[in-house]
Amino acid sequence: MATAARLAVAGHTVTVYERTSTYGGAVGRFEREGFAFDTGPGLLHLPAVYRDLFVKTGKKPLEECVGLSQVDPAARHVFADGTRVDLPNASRAGTVAALDAALGAGAGERWGDFLTRAREAWDRTRRPLLEEPQPADPKALAREPYPALKAGLLRRPTRTLAQVGERELRDPRLVALLDSYAEAYGFPPASAPAAAAVLPYMEQTFGSWYVAGGIRALADAVYERCRERRVRFVFDAPVDEVLTEGERAVGVRLGSGEAVEADHVVVGAPVPELYREQVLPWRSGDEWTRFQRHGTSRLTVLLALRGAREEGAVHRTVVHAGGGLPSR
Repeated sequence: MATAARLAVAGHTVTVYERTSTYGGAVGRFEREGFAFDTGPGLLHLPAVYRDLFVKTGKKPLEECVGLSQVDPAARHVFADGTRVDLPNASRAGTVAALDAALGAGAGERWGDFLTRAREAWDRTRRPLLEEPQPADPKALAREPYPALKAGLLRRPTRTLAQVGERELRDPRLVALLDSYAEAYGFPPASAPAAAAVLPYMEQTFGSWYVAGGIRALADAVYERCRERRVRFVFDAPVDEVLTEGERAVGVRLGSGEAVEADHVVVGAPVPELYREQVLPWRSGDEWTRFQRHGTSRLTVLLALRGAREEGAVHRTVVHAGGGLPSR
């Protein structure tokens, strides 16, 4: 939807085809007996991205369309040994102090040193991946941007997030803390690249924000901005195929069989889903296998409680089970 709004402002006539009966994708809402739940993400990180979107697509800024408030503490982590720590929102010094107090002297320093290296990965990837067009030769983007500690001549290079935790953090609780950031996005730490270290860096640097009414309210605001820019939405219209001529997209084929012509096609579907029925040069061997890998599974329980809020309750609690994935 953000892409649709920007294209419309640039003068394009835009139609969004959505396979479900509503907009927002994973940013959904479930309502029952007067309670409403986000069924996707619960907090907003990098609000500057949406501030920029609203400034460049209309007159009303983001804060006039949704209510935003910082969440503090950002999260409470409860580890398998019973240790718990409250991490402050967007405070490097506060996080270091909290980890030292809860996990012992030196824990905060090790985490702080790790965040310094994660910042280097963020600085190396932010512009080429998020702010600039993809270069004609993208090979340079394949280099691992995380500056892992040297592991010695006889040690294998550090390529995964799990290896970063094992070799650089050492304390199993710090390792569990690091793993939880990847698992929250569905990435198994054992296969997530070391560059996934940018996830805790972004959250602990730019903060966690609660959207009044839940993240779905943000989807509502972006949808309304699209409508203001005359973006057309077609629901219950799955796209089965991207139509191509030569090396360019020329339209889409809907599940109904209808072919729709287009000058440009922007796809928000996962890459394997998009190309599952098409034979492409890169669809063979290990490369395709990597695209087919599934992330971690999860079970979400929507629990509504009546009565007064428990004293000292925090917005987000992550409980780390011994030898297993964290529950949130």
